[in-house]
Amino acid sequence: MGEQIFDKVRLRLILFLNHWQNISMRVPTRENRTRVLRVCGAVVLAIAFLHPFATFASNPKAQPSNRGAVAVGPEYDTTHVYVAPENIDALVNSFVATFGGSSLKRSVANVTPVSSSTELQAVLTPVGVISVFAYQTPVPFPFGDERTGYLVADMDQAIKAARAAGAEVIVEPFKDPIGIDAIIQWPGGVKMQLYWHFKPSTNPPLESIPDNRVYVSKDQADNFVRCSVTFAEGKIVDDDTHADAGEIGRQGETYRRIRITSRFGNMQVLVTDGHLPYPFGHEMTGYEVKDLGATLVKAKAAGVKILSAPYTTRDRLTAIVEFPGGYIAEVHSLVVH
Repeated sequence: MGEQIFDKVRLRLILFLNHWQNISMRVPTRENRTRVLRVCGAVVLAIAFLHPFATFASNPKAQPSNRGAVAVGPEYDTTHVYVAPENIDALVNSFVATFGGSSLKRSVANVTPVSSSTELQAVLTPVGVISVFAYQTPVPFPFGDERTGYLVADMDQAIKAARAAGAEVIVEPFKDPIGIDAIIQWPGGVKMQLYWHFKPSTNPPLESIPDNRVYVSKDQADNFVRCSVTFAEGKIVDDDTHADAGEIGRQGETYRRIRITSRFGNMQVLVTDGHLPYPFGHEMTGYEVKDLGATLVKAKAAGVKILSAPYTTRDRLTAIVEFPGGYIAEVHSLVVH
């Protein structure tokens, strides 16, 4: 398109140039001929100057991308929670009672590429979002193994970027009632959902961004971090090879902890030998609150169990809790020095 426009402009300029050349031959004085030739020279320069811009406009590969990153925002990073149908009310109510916020209208739908049915409800809180699934049919494989859902700006672009970064697509994109989903797997066996909605979502911004807590082996840690950072266009903000292992139930020891931030949100990569006391490793998300003590009081009043008592590290006060229905999470507040 740009080259076609340029050709039209070039043709008009050439006709203009020929016209002035003919005039210059009939101009009687040397001074006037010089003036005409200057006009012709300016036309030649204009053609040379405009051509690169026409080429640029006609070549999409030459233009800077305006698509941006695949991520939309951390308020759309949702933890997937699978519970029995009889526990969905207790889970949703206790989660809201602990963190505030509200739940969206519950629905029944098929959100897999094969025949299935689940109750589905999203819970929006100031510290993070969960998507609750209570299946009324057996859960098709590999659903239930994905830990989180990332909203992406463009599914095709996201799938291409994930594969290029080193992920495998274990469930190819498929339509559900409100959008398109896929499931990918990263080195180390970390599975997550990518999703895109037909109608743009409008979740409120978060007061604090939760941690996607990923436990990986020493063998795959660097590979996983490299791949996930590449895909998310993220940044490693801390790589502590001697972090306090008391925060994963092994007081008096150290381990490697990597913190990553991106437009998808925060990620905390916990590199271990797999010798983890219960309940560590079962939690998928860490929620940051202003006052851990006050939050735990509200949580216990709502029927939440404290599985691991508060533990103080260099920069956090952390605990592990279990919500009705079996959802295990980490909750922490920052330590001010």
